[in-house]
Amino acid sequence: MRKREIPDDVADQVLSRFEEVGLINDSAFADAWVESRHHGRGLARRALAQELRTKGVDATLIDQAVAQLDSDQEEVTARELVARKLRSTRGLDRDKRLRRLAGMLARKGYSQGLALKVVRQALEEEGEDTEGLDEKY
Repeated sequence: MRKREIPDDVADQVLSRFEEVGLINDSAFADAWVESRHHGRGLARRALAQELRTKGVDATLIDQAVAQLDSDQEEVTARELVARKLRSTRGLDRDKRLRRLAGMLARKGYSQGLALKVVRQALEEEGEDTEGLDEKY
């Protein structure tokens, strides 16, 4: 509203009225954001929390919204993401595949430990030799 040069007192009145009638609800917004971005883009709790912080959502509401996702849900989503990307890495050497797949998960906010665990399991299931990766990564 400041961009449109609406006086602060008028903007405050309008926003207060919107909150009263339920048109502005940061909690519902945060919940919907987490649901949509996790299922649509596969983002982890860390990335979702960062996005909500940049949107100006209160830290308490962010914590409540990302608490919807548990570790098991994140791991399932990480496995699905790796399974989709795995095909496109065939033909590359083992280390390069691991870096690309783990990097993709890291960019989506997954921890290094979870990313490496999921990628190693996917490569093993595919028949890729993962021996020696523990020392390197």
